Amino acid sequence: MKIITLGDEALRQKAAPIKEIRPNYRDIAAEMIDLMVGGGGVGLAGPQVGLMERIFVLRCGSNDEPRAFLNPSILATSEERIKHEEGCLSLPGVWADVARSKKITVQAWNERGRPFTLDADGILARIIQHENDHLNGILFIDHLSELRQSRLLKQYEKVNKRKRK
Repeated sequence: MKIITLGDEALRQKAAPIKEIRPNYRDIAAEMIDLMVGGGGVGLAGPQVGLMERIFVLRCGSNDEPRAFLNPSILATSEERIKHEEGCLSLPGVWADVARSKKITVQAWNERGRPFTLDADGILARIIQHENDHLNGILFIDHLSELRQSRLLKQYEKVNKRKRK
């Protein structure tokens, strides 16, 4: 399993619902968490590793336990939106302020097949919204103006061209 980057069409596809949460999802979640932590990220979604299923993992800070969300559904979002800087493991070297709902309610299953509902706010709510977007083929740059997107894509190409040399 490896993290794919901008240009891979999997990042623009909608992930399929998981039909049956089997024991192997524990291993999948653990491997995704290792990749996320190793990459210095706070979240990682299935499509970012070429897994076209509705799963993402996150860890909101070093004191937080990593969590897996399978078949997540955002049930409610607050009208209040907050702008905050975001980046993405699939767009290394690119950061931008994105406005997202301050509070959300999400329902999902964990990697053991147990359902849960979570009220989240602040950074946790932001990470969930960001990762959930990945499950729908949406990148954080899609929330920006065309001009801002264009500038960030040029920056992305410049940064990653240097890395390839």
